[in-house]
Amino acid sequence: MSELSAPNPPVLGVTEIYASIQGESSHAGRPCSFVRLAGCPLRCRWCDTEYSFSAGEKLSVEAVVERVLALGVPLVEVTGGEPLAQKGCPALLTALCDAGLEVLLETSGAYPMAHLDPRVKVIADLKCPGSGESARNLLTDLANLRPIDELKIVCADLDDARWALQLLQGPLAGGRAQVLWSAVWSSLAPAQLAAWLLAEKAPGRLQIQLHKVIWPDIDRGV
Repeated sequence: MSELSAPNPPVLGVTEIYASIQGESSHAGRPCSFVRLAGCPLRCRWCDTEYSFSAGEKLSVEAVVERVLALGVPLVEVTGGEPLAQKGCPALLTALCDAGLEVLLETSGAYPMAHLDPRVKVIADLKCPGSGESARNLLTDLANLRPIDELKIVCADLDDARWALQLLQGPLAGGRAQVLWSAVWSSLAPAQLAAWLLAEKAPGRLQIQLHKVIWPDIDRGV
């Protein structure tokens, strides 16, 4: 019996569902629907979605899929908060895939990922010390990300970048996921991070939060 046909199918806390332009990852610039699930046990110092910490609207998996399909955008990202903190998230991811959508998951890297539907493209954080949550990293799961997945490194300063590079050269060496570097919007200039990446010949690519460039004064629904 599937989760969706069980007597008590999963219900999710949802902060918002909307269509926008994908602002990060190798998919940046693409029209994308977003499902922002509510709640997060992490408290990153630079978090820009604290409004998602509350319980949110309670919706069934079917209701979420219906709302996403109504937006008419073939790419969808499930994000948070921390989406995998909700037990119903894997069922939602599978249901979105079954609906014929291209599905992205943005997650903190603090929850196991091996059990997820293989059709889902995972964008997982490597939490640097500047976040205050580096102890949460599941390095084994991050090391096992696939070529279709992405490892996002958000740096509050160059100490974070140096720390992350040591992991990429150590426990995460040989990882197959694309590496994405970005600077905390308020504390590290992208030009400074770019210069460091060039000097260190660090693997991966630099990314800018495109939605913050397009809509600098809007925090939600973008």
